[in-house]
Amino acid sequence: MQHLRGWVFDLDGTLTVAQHDFPAIRRELGVPADADILTFMSTLPATEYTAMKAQLDAIELRLAEQVEPAPGAVALVRQLHEEGRRLGILTRNLQSVARSTLSCLGILDCFAAEDVLGREEAAPKPSPDGIHRLLDRWQLSATEAVMVGDFRFDLDAGRAAGSHTCLILPDNPWPELADWHLPDCSALLARL
Repeated sequence: MQHLRGWVFDLDGTLTVAQHDFPAIRRELGVPADADILTFMSTLPATEYTAMKAQLDAIELRLAEQVEPAPGAVALVRQLHEEGRRLGILTRNLQSVARSTLSCLGILDCFAAEDVLGREEAAPKPSPDGIHRLLDRWQLSATEAVMVGDFRFDLDAGRAAGSHTCLILPDNPWPELADWHLPDCSALLARL
């Protein structure tokens, strides 16, 4: 991991304690229980999409006010920043919510404003679009970077971009997709 110059992080559940109750959010929005929220929304007529987007944005902003750092996340980001690594956020959330969350965690200063990508700045994961955008901006190859996240979409995006992948989760249900698997950011920091 020492050779990695670019670190792309998922936010919710990776740098923060997981707080999104997706089944409850689906119920509140009226999204079918087995559907991906963003994919479902993209199929709606424009008026319905706009109304649901406003409702989802409000839910996410409310959740951002209750954010807690994941174990070791702040120390990990600070160390990587001090070492001069390039740091980015790739989230399916809004960029404004991501920036608010990073501010609450006390690490917003570790990320260049243009390196915090939400669902409106890049195609949502599992698309590799956001990783490609960050790598282009940083002028790094995919092999010099890692996508760090807690869900399959993070790993799929990293694989599709050709970067390394690191799963931050107690168990590893996707061993074929994760180059590294650690239970939390504290363990990742210790590995560095």
